[in-house]
Amino acid sequence: MNRRRLRAALLATALTGTLAGCGIRSTEVPTDFGPGPSRVPCVMSGSSIASQSTSGVPVQVFLVCAAQLVTVDRSVRIPAEKATSDRVRIAQALLDELAHTPSAPEKQAGFATDVRGGTVVSGPAEGDPEDALRFSSSPEDLSAFALAQIVCTFADSAAAGDDREVIMGGPGDDPLRRYECTQAVRQRPGTVAPPTETVK
Repeated sequence: MNRRRLRAALLATALTGTLAGCGIRSTEVPTDFGPGPSRVPCVMSGSSIASQSTSGVPVQVFLVCAAQLVTVDRSVRIPAEKATSDRVRIAQALLDELAHTPSAPEKQAGFATDVRGGTVVSGPAEGDPEDALRFSSSPEDLSAFALAQIVCTFADSAAAGDDREVIMGGPGDDPLRRYECTQAVRQRPGTVAPPTETVK
């Protein structure tokens, strides 16, 4: 028994010396291979999607999840004949949906919104392009996430022009700007602003 213990001690000493000679320091701390996969799925189960579906026109809105923009299925109460032709009504309905607090399944999946309620959408003022949308407050006052959510949601709907760009401005003489939703905006809405071009 004593010989076995002595042999084990000699083997441990030799191994320690070998590691030290190779420049490898022994440690009990596990090696860090980078961050683990995110626990936020950003995807709802089929049963969750079905449970929150209601009567109305199906639409998609962009919510924030894991610092990115991700589409979520919703429905809005718009007359079917207005769902593709009444740009102002569509924009208002989508804006209201964005301002709604995410449902329990959406929250569980990690979704959130930075859009606040109370904004009213109107059509073009005199001299504006026919596809312009006027807000009751300037879009430039929105947070980076809220602006990206609105631009990308509108761009994927009948609220946008034929080129899938969105012309928005505030009330009165507030400048109109043409906004575009790009892949970079969807991936990094907090740091990449939607490309803009002043219209008037």
